[in-house]
Amino acid sequence: MKKQLSFTLCCIALSACLSPVNAQSKRKLVWSDEFNYQGLPDSTKWSYDVGGNGWGNHELQYYTLKQPGNARVEKGHLIIEVKKETIENNAYSSARLVTKGKGDWTYGHIDVKARIPKGLGTWPAIWMLGSTTPLKWPDDGEIDIMEHVGYNHGVVHASTHTRKYFHSIGTQKTATISVPDCSEAFHIYSLDWDAETVSVLIDGKVYFTFKNEHSGKEAWPFDQPFHLLLNIAVGGDWGGQKGVDAGIFPQKMEIDYVRVYQ
Repeated sequence: MKKQLSFTLCCIALSACLSPVNAQSKRKLVWSDEFNYQGLPDSTKWSYDVGGNGWGNHELQYYTLKQPGNARVEKGHLIIEVKKETIENNAYSSARLVTKGKGDWTYGHIDVKARIPKGLGTWPAIWMLGSTTPLKWPDDGEIDIMEHVGYNHGVVHASTHTRKYFHSIGTQKTATISVPDCSEAFHIYSLDWDAETVSVLIDGKVYFTFKNEHSGKEAWPFDQPFHLLLNIAVGGDWGGQKGVDAGIFPQKMEIDYVRVYQ
């Protein structure tokens, strides 16, 4: 019995050493924004995608450039805000912040602590695209760490998109998790990514995994640098499937921090 107990204790100790928490502690923080300042987002870390061309999904917003009404840092949080206002025939204004050229990574762990908006027609996202220029989608890959559509409140989505696996051809790899208080409380939306696996977590719990099948770039473009995007879209092919309630705006996504470990 003593030998069996000793063996069991050794196994438990080994398991603890290999746990995600301990593995995370061995990583090095390589990029972060704690949003401990005021004003526009830090220009050494964030750029803007700008325009109102529907963004390939018939979206209704215009993404603005350096407009504090749509993207600002205050009280320790990054605020991305959608407003009901017309810009160049687009009925809403919003912001899409990107780290491309200022934060590009191959593999690592990303944490984004966020509180997301609610209401019919909102479509917030925390996601990544390949940093290839010009980008060829979906060939160069997409990782969705968090997507939420307002008509299905409290259901958070994680997905990967590749040439072989994407929604338009019915092969998309995706998963959902119930987060009923996603608009009331902050949650940590995370990505674990290495040469074999893309995993998405919420508050440390893995709920989506996509594995490298070693069949080439069509299935696994995730061996190149990617960058992070934060935005709120309005309407569109997915977010607007059940309409848009114009009376709910303005709406905000609040980001407490972004941390990247390798």
